Amino acid sequence: MMVCFNRERLQQCGRLFSFINVRNMVNRLLILIFALLMFTSINTHAQSLGDPVVHITFGAGTSTHAGALAADSGTTSYTYSSADFPTDGSYTIENTTAGAGNVWWSTTDHTGNTGGYMMVVNASVSKTDYFYKREVDGLCGGTTYQFSAWIGNLLRSEDLSPPNITFGLYQTDGTTLIQSYTTGSIPLQTAGFKWVQFAFNFSLPDGTSNVIIKMTNNSNGGAPANDLALDDITFSPYGPALVASFSGSTSSTTATECAGQTTPQTLTVPPVTGYTNPAYQWQIDTGSGWTDISGATALSLTIDPTTAGTYLYRLASAESANISSLSCRIVSNVLTLTVNSAPSATVTANTPLCTGNTLNLSVSSGSSYSWTGPNGFTSTLQNPVISNITAAGAGVYTATVTSGNCSATNSVTVSVYAQPVADAGNDVTICSGESTTLNASGGLSYSWSPTTGLSDPTIANPVASPTDTTEYVVTVSNSNACTATDTVMVNVLQKPVANAGADKFITQGQSVTLDGTAKGSNVSYYWTPNEYLNNDTVLRPVASPPEDITYTLHVVSNVGCGAEATDNVFVRVYKKVVIPNTFTPNGDGINDTWDIVALNTYPEAITQVFNRYGTLVYKSKGYSIAWDGKYNNQLVPAGTYYYVIDLKNGNVLSGWVLVMR
Repeated sequence: MMVCFNRERLQQCGRLFSFINVRNMVNRLLILIFALLMFTSINTHAQSLGDPVVHITFGAGTSTHAGALAADSGTTSYTYSSADFPTDGSYTIENTTAGAGNVWWSTTDHTGNTGGYMMVVNASVSKTDYFYKREVDGLCGGTTYQFSAWIGNLLRSEDLSPPNITFGLYQTDGTTLIQSYTTGSIPLQTAGFKWVQFAFNFSLPDGTSNVIIKMTNNSNGGAPANDLALDDITFSPYGPALVASFSGSTSSTTATECAGQTTPQTLTVPPVTGYTNPAYQWQIDTGSGWTDISGATALSLTIDPTTAGTYLYRLASAESANISSLSCRIVSNVLTLTVNSAPSATVTANTPLCTGNTLNLSVSSGSSYSWTGPNGFTSTLQNPVISNITAAGAGVYTATVTSGNCSATNSVTVSVYAQPVADAGNDVTICSGESTTLNASGGLSYSWSPTTGLSDPTIANPVASPTDTTEYVVTVSNSNACTATDTVMVNVLQKPVANAGADKFITQGQSVTLDGTAKGSNVSYYWTPNEYLNNDTVLRPVASPPEDITYTLHVVSNVGCGAEATDNVFVRVYKKVVIPNTFTPNGDGINDTWDIVALNTYPEAITQVFNRYGTLVYKSKGYSIAWDGKYNNQLVPAGTYYYVIDLKNGNVLSGWVLVMR
């Protein structure tokens, strides 16, 4: 093959390609039609094949190149190359041609296996060589086989000499030809690489078990010409058509059954012609490969597997003398019997139950469901619900579960009992601290709630002593454990409680609001004495007493619950303090002291006087003796002094006083 890698070669290639374009435009379609007709003529005679006696795939791996041909893969007169683009007369074993650049199509092996290898051949300039040879052993003399191989033209552009391969079958001496077959030109593919299968049938002479297959080029290599890929070489026994089916229908190749519900299936193959003395052997594959079924040597076979799974069947045939050899058998098409697991119909219900309750039905899972039951009930749900069930809903509920084409049926009996009629008695009113007897009826057993204040919550007539108004609920049960409820209210009237509030403090002339509160059921209240109150029948009257006084709040029950309740509040009335702003401590007996009116009525009051420098010159608690204007027994200088008087009742008085001589 000539590759156009430099300027001189490019010019040669240009002249060459011009010639090729003219020629190939005329011949390409004819070549393609010829190749297709050749392939079609080969395969129109296909009948039945056996498992391949030889299947050469060239292996697989993670490396792009696999190395030279292994001994069990064949031999070649070509030179091995590890290059992505081997030269004329060379070959390589690789899993992709992506590294060949734009000269070859990028492709992977024929089967698309991950990392699968193929043989890639750059044809020799001479066509007297062979590029592949292999001895095949273990064949059966007198048996017909089909040889096949997948080949593709690798070239992307013009091809001066397309691949044209002769497959030759020889005796083991390498020269005695048994049969040969020529592919004709394998045309250039312009839309992308395409694998083409070539196959032919041959009959092996009696007594012959080994043959040699040799592949030779009928076209020269060169630039650009005769570059090809080879993959998946097989030898398979070939013989009369074996058409297997279920129950004699040639179109029935699959069947489905249910485990535990299977019916026998008959596998049949019409009598075959083409063997002198045919023999037969049925085989089965359950996932571990094909094995012979003992004793199954007729044209029909009755099967009845009961275990779920997928079962594959086929019939093998050969001449009687060769039937024991796997290398001599042809096989029919595959029949598939699928045995599905039968669903388990486990049906449950919350039975027994009482009228008015909710019935919950359930069945084990499947793909579809069908329920029937009393009172015209039907459903397609897995877990149907019947609310507010009546006595008419009692009876047998049946569910059919379907999974695939398998089904199972089961039932459950539902019992529905009548509800009791509960009566908790009439509402009652009591005073706080009193008791009353409750009276329920309608069942055989009773349960009260809440239990607070009850002597026994499990009897029909417990004694109730609640501290507050309480609604009691009684649950009544009958002999079938059906229940009903009713309620009764025990109203508790509270006894009167009086609270006159905190003591009050005011100054003469002021007013204060009393903070009385009253508790109890249906009570009234009043204050005593009623002097100096704006209203003696309200809880918060305004009091304006001129002097200290104690008021009493009276709370009375209007329904006769408990005695009258009382509470007192003391109102302290302070005298009004009058502070003079001048006095003259000069010993003349007139205005010699600082006489503060009513300050002596505040025994806890603190009086402080400061000079203009902030020095404390006088302090007293209470004011039983008026200040005489002295500090440390010495008269203070005349002037203005500042005072702070804390009455200790929340009031603080401040200002100035003038001391004169």
